[in-house]
Amino acid sequence: MMRPNLDHHIAGWRGPLLAALLTLVAGLPGLLLLPPLDRDESRYAQATSQMLESGDYVDIRFQDEPRWKKPVGIYWMQAVAVATTSQVENRDIAPYRIPSLLGAILAAAAGAWAGAALFGQRAGFLGGILLGATFLLSTEAGIAKTDAMLCGAVTLSMAALARIYMAARADKPPQRLHKLLFWLGLGLSILIKGPIGLIVIVPAMIALSVWDRDLSWMRRLGWGWGLPLVALIVGPWAIAITIATDGGFWREAIGGDLAPKLTGAHESHGGFPGMYLALAPLLFFPATLMLPAALSTAWHRRSEPAVRFMVCWLVPAWLIFEAAPTKLWHYTLPTFGAVALLAAAALTQPIGVISRRVGALLTVLAATLIIGITLYGLTEFGTSTAQTWAALTIAFTAGAAAIGAFLLLNRAATSAVIASVVLGVIAHAALAGTLRQLRPLSVAPRLEATLEHAALHPRQGRITGPVAITGFHEPSFVFLTGRSTELTDADGAARALAEGRPAIVEAHDADAFHQSSARLGVTGRAVGVVTGHNYSNGDDVSLTVYAPPGAPDTTGDGR
Repeated sequence: MMRPNLDHHIAGWRGPLLAALLTLVAGLPGLLLLPPLDRDESRYAQATSQMLESGDYVDIRFQDEPRWKKPVGIYWMQAVAVATTSQVENRDIAPYRIPSLLGAILAAAAGAWAGAALFGQRAGFLGGILLGATFLLSTEAGIAKTDAMLCGAVTLSMAALARIYMAARADKPPQRLHKLLFWLGLGLSILIKGPIGLIVIVPAMIALSVWDRDLSWMRRLGWGWGLPLVALIVGPWAIAITIATDGGFWREAIGGDLAPKLTGAHESHGGFPGMYLALAPLLFFPATLMLPAALSTAWHRRSEPAVRFMVCWLVPAWLIFEAAPTKLWHYTLPTFGAVALLAAAALTQPIGVISRRVGALLTVLAATLIIGITLYGLTEFGTSTAQTWAALTIAFTAGAAAIGAFLLLNRAATSAVIASVVLGVIAHAALAGTLRQLRPLSVAPRLEATLEHAALHPRQGRITGPVAITGFHEPSFVFLTGRSTELTDADGAARALAEGRPAIVEAHDADAFHQSSARLGVTGRAVGVVTGHNYSNGDDVSLTVYAPPGAPDTTGDGR
């Protein structure tokens, strides 16, 4: 009786909508609970805030430094989100994360939409929720950077391409809407992250054509108006940034960012060949139990056009990412739609005993790793409040793995997926709560709170800014205290006090700071000390907040 009821509730648009709603629930806790993160998120958010403050929506900058690494798409989206839901002066990170959450929702809905056409309404819905619930996508949904929206754009483009391909296979004309969505997704992906979307989409098209020995289906994409549409999406800003920077943007984006990633481990972000495969069980959790079945389906049902399409979406791009020397955990995210839909396709037929056993084992191993990471964070940086959140994380992670594995081993694969997804989403929410309570990792928010408690924050209007800080030059602090924040050394901090500005001094700079202050004849008043751990570089920090002479006599310990 369960199958007809489920099929009724996910028919038509309901499947993509329900997948989108589950993705919203999965991503929202991270969006609301996590403080501004170092380093990429806070760089994106600060650059967006400077756009809003300056009115310059072409040239991307972090403080006074050009940020010419990625196109402007995500900054524009963040600017719209902040302008419509908040104010830039609030320095609230949540509005900057809204485009990422929308990108994750788009990915899940597009995956469900494609899956419904390729494998049936039921499989489409399950593929959408599998994608939306993955720890990688639901985590990126709560971080203000490019990757969730890139995943949404690429998944939309590939979903539309899948419908066009299947129409061609059936000798039917593709719908104009599908062609429009393909080109819109492609153009959006370029505006967000340059050629990365092309690395997924173009090899898939080539692989399909070679496999089928047929190029004719690609003639139906509407090239005559599709390419101009992409140019219309990307071109105006590309021309404007070229003029504004005298070509500097392209030299930095290609020569300073993209090329080093292709030739070496850029910014020490290296990894071994096969790293993404090794990480897949963790990043795909709680859908890990379906990974072996997805791979088995890709191999044994490769003669089916729909499965073949997913294989061509997944394999070429994955191999390119594995071959690239620069590796970050999220790079393979645009291929997760293919994995999720292959897993959903596997659910349309009985799953073999080997796939069930290996899937059960992998999901238990992934859960064990998540629990281990949670316990490590609690042991090293936890508080009493964090213990409650960590207990919930551990309980629901273990439940997702244990119940899912049990049901899968007992041939109730669909029930296993639904149970794992529901419990996994709750576990991910609890993990976000755990991370929020690891106070030693939240250095910048605690520094900001100390400044505000001592009436030293420039936006309170009671003291001259900007704040000068040594030792902790992280973007999260710049985002919270503003563009003019002075990232300096001991001499700069002493000069700030002499100018009547607050200073924050890291313990390693204390002696040099006191010597410089003595030479300038200025004495600061310590109003608080913030200790913690800078996870960006792995160093413990101890930062003393100093009020300049004549500042309001208010103290706060910052602990």
